[in-house]
Amino acid sequence: EPYISGSGIPQVKGEILGGLSQKWWRVLTAKFAGGLLTIGAGLSLGREGPSIQIGAMAGKGISQLLHRGQTEEKMLLTCGASAGLSAAFNAPFAGILFSLEELHKTFSTDILLSATSASITAGFVSRCVFGLKPVFNFTATQMLPLHNYWMVLVLGVILGLVGALYNFCIKKSQYLYDKIRSPFIRLAIPFLLAGILLIVYPMVLGGGHNLIGLVSQDTLLQTLLLLFIIKFIFSMISFGSGAPGGIFLPLLVLGAICGSFFSQILTLCGVANPLQNFVILGMAGLFAAIVRAPVTGVI
Repeated sequence: EPYISGSGIPQVKGEILGGLSQKWWRVLTAKFAGGLLTIGAGLSLGREGPSIQIGAMAGKGISQLLHRGQTEEKMLLTCGASAGLSAAFNAPFAGILFSLEELHKTFSTDILLSATSASITAGFVSRCVFGLKPVFNFTATQMLPLHNYWMVLVLGVILGLVGALYNFCIKKSQYLYDKIRSPFIRLAIPFLLAGILLIVYPMVLGGGHNLIGLVSQDTLLQTLLLLFIIKFIFSMISFGSGAPGGIFLPLLVLGAICGSFFSQILTLCGVANPLQNFVILGMAGLFAAIVRAPVTGVI
């Protein structure tokens, strides 16, 4: 099923714009199974993109089963996508803003009210199943002094450059993979690499949820640099292959590493700063630079 490749967000946007039509039941089941296989096998992919596409296809399925019109179908696609992100991150507001900022890039009362209903409901169900706890369990324990806000601007510039590099490398990796005609060989490459990394450097396997907790504590600069390089390359190889899975969680991990690295460089230069603040800033900044949805990144 070609439509399940990658995160699935471009496919959802294409469907909303009327550029393509997916068989909802086929994409939903294939994306569910494919996401479990790729993420479970340790590829550097996240569950957020698949959750968005699965939610959108559920919305399309409801529309077709109830014989709704094309306008309502697009609205239900949007609602499903919002609900998917809300459930994946346990973050209803992020789901609402994602539909406005990324899927439609416009503000509409109809979209806002519908997406709000779907996101809050999905968030409630998710909390009933998984409990009321944050996805990333750490907090910024102190405020950044006002006279140190220049650091935030410098970090923002660095993250913008890293984000541009990330998008460039993603396009390059997809271009190189396109030269391999067999989809089986394309997918075999990241799975084989995951097997090698399981033996030599298992820390980078999977989305990298555990790494964010690690880099939010004092970590050697050499370790941070090695983590970033290997995670970056592994993410390119995993996502570029077209394997079903998202980039949100891996890019948040890379952003956290950037923030931690920047904070510790400042400390070495004798500038005191709160490490965990910069980890959070790194995550939000790199998300905004790569996805180009800064408000969603902040929320």
